[in-house]
Amino acid sequence: MLILDGNSLTIEEVVRVAQGNERDVRIAPEALLRVNESRKLVEDWVARGETIYGITTGFGEFANVSIPPDQIRQLQQNLLRSHSAGVGEPLPPDVVRAMLLLRANALAKGYSGVRPVVIEQLLKLLAADALPVIPSRGSVGSSGDLAPLAHLALAMTGEGLIVLQGAPGSVPTTRPAGEALKLVGIEPLRLEAKEGLALINGTQMMTAIGCLALHRAAQLADLADISASMSFEALRATDRAFDARIHAARPHAGQQLVAERMRSLIVGSEIRASHREHDPRVQDAYSIRCIPQVHGAVRDTIAFVRRTLEIEINSATDNPLIMPSEGSGAHLEGGNFHGEPIAFALDYLAIATSELASISERRIERLVNGALSGGLPRFLAPNGGLNSGYMVAQYTAAALVSENKVLAHPASVDSIPTSGNQEDHNSMGSVAALKVRTVIENVERVLAIELLVAAQGIDFLKPLRPGKGSGAAYDLVRSRMPMLEDDRNVSEDIAAVLTLLKEPDLFEVR
Repeated sequence: MLILDGNSLTIEEVVRVAQGNERDVRIAPEALLRVNESRKLVEDWVARGETIYGITTGFGEFANVSIPPDQIRQLQQNLLRSHSAGVGEPLPPDVVRAMLLLRANALAKGYSGVRPVVIEQLLKLLAADALPVIPSRGSVGSSGDLAPLAHLALAMTGEGLIVLQGAPGSVPTTRPAGEALKLVGIEPLRLEAKEGLALINGTQMMTAIGCLALHRAAQLADLADISASMSFEALRATDRAFDARIHAARPHAGQQLVAERMRSLIVGSEIRASHREHDPRVQDAYSIRCIPQVHGAVRDTIAFVRRTLEIEINSATDNPLIMPSEGSGAHLEGGNFHGEPIAFALDYLAIATSELASISERRIERLVNGALSGGLPRFLAPNGGLNSGYMVAQYTAAALVSENKVLAHPASVDSIPTSGNQEDHNSMGSVAALKVRTVIENVERVLAIELLVAAQGIDFLKPLRPGKGSGAAYDLVRSRMPMLEDDRNVSEDIAAVLTLLKEPDLFEVR
């Protein structure tokens, strides 16, 4: 069971829920007290006829339009309908689950003025794995992820579409939201004052994608060290560049960690020992020699992004915020929904992780290029000429790296004004989020190719064995496919390694 209090949610918990491994999520009793306090203030203000943005007024440029008391409910429902303007392919199930969780946690802080039933509705959808259909495009990431969250919230009221995931192994079915809610025994939510606005003002789409991307990026940082250690072995490189004294002289945390990991992965290498004396190489190319500096900088960036997301997932991001502790209570109009912190962080994550693929591709090139590989067969092909080996695997890596160069251009430097120029600076954080997800998928593919070709390179050095960690990784790759003796469908080889990358075994190599 996961208990939400609005303040202590972790990225690991978000990932666990997003992956469908935790559905029993509840609200902490102390959070319910705060939620009820702020709700009472909203109800008192509405009863007194006070003018409060989005509660008794219209939205955006319509903030100067007063709404009569008998139309306040309609105002909230209309808000969801009008803002459900998304387009494009729907967000995948893991992202939608994370959005439901994150929005519930933000409301549980008690600054949003909603009834507890609103949070409970989010958690009921999560428990039933009844996931709103949310188009992926339409957010500019500043008044929150308005369009995506509007689609999410509209489904809670019985409008729009919901995908029923069903039991593991079954085929998900998409149904009209009202029908889907009935099938899973959930009553449609009837919105009261402030509640529609509270549901759509927030950064939950970009943050949900960000949490999942960060989790995978951290895994790929580990994997990049492993694939690099295998390339190190195949290229018969020198380990002088990993000496701890070098990295103590420039003590970036990530750099020191990667140097230590590289020393650990190659410890006991018969390959390295075999040429330590007769081939006393002074230094290797940057793609080997600078592994700690490049991979380490990526790790330091991941740590920065983690800190940013840990704050965001436990923040109140709607507007206005309701403050019960302020004497008789206060409503504060502000801009916590602006996605700039997340936009910057996810742009930075895309730039950093793309570099894991960039330096990996350079190692791949050295492995397949007979002029650079230190004596390995050209393109790692037995009987080269008749066979082309892994020649075009490097093309694929190059194509993915080139695509990432385009995707790594920061979305956050752009802004297009919206809402009649009332919302005149937008973060484009949702664009940054969608981009980083693709970047990470491409990085994963490039690292899979490096593992594939490095294993082939090590095959030509037998009977010498690689180090403890690099050798364990080699064995795992070879457990999925034999050495390439004659040309075969290389795409299938890459797919087999990608399957290995979805499992825990390779990431446990030390």
